[in-house]
Amino acid sequence: MALGSGALWWAEQSLLCVSDLHLGKSERIARRGGAALPPYDTRDTLTRLAADLTLTNARSVVCLGDSFDDLGAALALPEEERLWITRLQAGRRWVWIEGNHDPGPVNLGGSHLFELPIAPLTFRHIALPGASGEVSGHYHPKASVSLRGRSITRPAFLFDSDRLILPAYGTYTGGLRSRAEPLADLMRPEAQAIMTGKNPIAIPMPR
Repeated sequence: MALGSGALWWAEQSLLCVSDLHLGKSERIARRGGAALPPYDTRDTLTRLAADLTLTNARSVVCLGDSFDDLGAALALPEEERLWITRLQAGRRWVWIEGNHDPGPVNLGGSHLFELPIAPLTFRHIALPGASGEVSGHYHPKASVSLRGRSITRPAFLFDSDRLILPAYGTYTGGLRSRAEPLADLMRPEAQAIMTGKNPIAIPMPR
């Protein structure tokens, strides 16, 4: 089930899946001399994740890569936020999938894998052309729709008979329009999009 928050809930496995948390992004941008952003992104992302865990009572959590903006961001996490992650992990199987930004958080519990097969699905960070039964992230997909003369754009799940691509869950994350490459090439012509938000909207994937 695609949740309005951008998380995926697999009830039969009691598994909650999120992608591209990009925790610590504001710290990474400031460290590299970029524009100063309010340093509340990690707190906001963890607050929403905690709410989804309360809603689902998930026994397993899979983070589909790019959980941190880089390894420096993971190491720079305030102790309060590190302890928060530890509390969220308590009593759960927690899997960090390797992303292109982060080969795995440091000393933050859980297990670290390149990909996770749970039949009939495989969880990985980046979609592989030609793969089937695949759940991935990486591209931060978003979709647009016109309602009552207004264009609405939101992060979106993209899915077809081969794969599901999750939207970015993190607070400070941009997005790639579904009609852009490589999303348009990866997804089948009949692909659907589920736009996130309080009232999720299911539409044919915009191309």
